[in-house]
Amino acid sequence: MLMEIVILTLYGLALLFIFSYSLIQLQLIIKYKRYKNVQSNKSQLIFDNAQAPIVTVQLPVYNEKYVVERLVEAVANLDYPKEKLEIQLLDDSTDDTFQLLKKKAEELHLKGYDVKHIHRENREGFKAGALAAGLEKAKGEFVAIFDADFVPTKDFLIRTLPNFNCQSVGMVQCRWEHLNENYSLLTKLQAFGLDAHFTIEQSGRNVANYFINFNGTAGVWRKQTIIDAGGWSADTLTEDLDLSYRAQLKGWKFVYEENVGAPAELPANMVALKTQQHRWNKGAAECVRKNLWNIFRSKQFSMATKINALFHLMNSSVFLAIAVLLILSVPVLTIKSNNANLDVVFNMAAIFLLSLPILGIFYWMAYKQNKENKKLHFLLLFPTFLSMSMGMSLHNAKAVLEGYLGIKTPFIRTPKFNLTNFSSRKQKENSYLKKQWSWLIVFELLFAIYSLYGIILAFQLMEFGLLPFHLLLFVGFSLVFVYSFLGRFSFKTASQ
Repeated sequence: MLMEIVILTLYGLALLFIFSYSLIQLQLIIKYKRYKNVQSNKSQLIFDNAQAPIVTVQLPVYNEKYVVERLVEAVANLDYPKEKLEIQLLDDSTDDTFQLLKKKAEELHLKGYDVKHIHRENREGFKAGALAAGLEKAKGEFVAIFDADFVPTKDFLIRTLPNFNCQSVGMVQCRWEHLNENYSLLTKLQAFGLDAHFTIEQSGRNVANYFINFNGTAGVWRKQTIIDAGGWSADTLTEDLDLSYRAQLKGWKFVYEENVGAPAELPANMVALKTQQHRWNKGAAECVRKNLWNIFRSKQFSMATKINALFHLMNSSVFLAIAVLLILSVPVLTIKSNNANLDVVFNMAAIFLLSLPILGIFYWMAYKQNKENKKLHFLLLFPTFLSMSMGMSLHNAKAVLEGYLGIKTPFIRTPKFNLTNFSSRKQKENSYLKKQWSWLIVFELLFAIYSLYGIILAFQLMEFGLLPFHLLLFVGFSLVFVYSFLGRFSFKTASQ
């Protein structure tokens, strides 16, 4: 009986966390609707070319020979006074990328650009270290940052800089767009999820004056903000999220510009996606350890802001909750079947099923904002996305646990390959790939089998309450296993 109580308690807590998270998402939908009304009444900010400040564009790069020339060319084409633009090539590369950047720097020098090729050999602090090293030498009052896979549009700076006319604004973040969304099902699902973040979440939090985050790229900082917040730090894997919270705790305001986009390449390989997801989810958990207490003890923020910050920082913990639900779902089925007196408890718990339609509304609002009105396409894409996200729960839950437990691992960058369409499928020819097997793939297969057992057990016990959950998990873990197995050419894991 004690074991049953423990199982049901843990199961209930996991359900409660997911339900609470979905309520926060519902609130952000309401805030986003308000944001759209504010935007419709907002006058267009005008860029004054005569008053253009000096801007430093930082390009942190590590072994990105397939995309780095595209990036540098896009930055050189920015519509901004050449004499007010400094370009820093923050190059930690150990391969041909170094020579490519050196050549590009020489070419741009001849064209009159102020380009600094800063090459580090010790690579201390990884990306955060490279940004910090560049900041010490930066001339600009403002600092724009782009990762290697981005291709900023010409008007990026002139559309973002007017926001800094307000002296309290410390950072402006822009929306990510996608160069290779239609490359595969995997990239379509990533775009589907990211569009929701860059539509509902960032806009909703911003209009409500909640904490938002710099997404590591496609944003502009006031240099003084970075300095005032303590500078870049490499003690978490998400240096962008960490600095964002430290800056806002200092009182700096952030602005999110949904209408300014920056195209980028999505990971086209499951191993690359897992590398990215591990860094994001573990880094978020590390930021919980580092920053959450400082937020709640601060007197300058409302309780609503603090609660939203809690779920913002802990959003990766949803994967922990899903993993707990999966592991305990089969015992819960058995407990329910053998204890008719608990029917009232299970019926009360059914309220948590409201999480699913709330999430459906959340993603539909983002989808219809970014895509044409294709309801049928959404009805196919949403459950597939939900299923795949559940299938990633084991991998991501492991990352979250590492973050909460303080287990340190190096910053592993997500390599890019300039794969923008089907004609560019050359992953096996890529020098950043090597054959590698992960035992986590085996456990993903076992979780798929376990979910299938839950489906079979539902029919044996005639208990169908968890059947949709097990179906989504079975499909999700099966997809992740297949993608991982077929893409078991893992990226060389040199740290960044």
